[in-house]
Amino acid sequence: MGTWDVGPFDNDAAGDFSDTLDKASENERERIIRDALVHAIDTHSHLDAGISEKAVAAAALVATQCPTGEPASPHYGPEQPLPELSAGLREIAVQLSTVSSPSRPSSWNSGGNPTAALGWRASPNCETFSCRSLRENSSA
Repeated sequence: MGTWDVGPFDNDAAGDFSDTLDKASENERERIIRDALVHAIDTHSHLDAGISEKAVAAAALVATQCPTGEPASPHYGPEQPLPELSAGLREIAVQLSTVSSPSRPSSWNSGGNPTAALGWRASPNCETFSCRSLRENSSA
């Protein structure tokens, strides 16, 4: 797998996730996003980088529909427009903070993919694309 920057779509797993969304029918896209989020949150064993990176991409897509959200990456994100996503996905996406918890076995915090970890925790866009916009809008 390749990672070339710290953005939510700057890795191969997120690119594959975007391709999957583009190939899916409009009715399937919300389920695919939900599944990526829930899979990362519910993984109790070691959470590998691919699962983590898909979940971050999914959270970024959910955040794009928040009033304070920014558009997804035009270069590596999905090309097809997303349907209006349910507000319940915001609450699920906010739970991703547990993925990078130091007490949780994960490629993010074990050095397996430090760029992805840096991207979620320290990217200048972190507060914009996910953390702040999702938290502000999770009860909306």
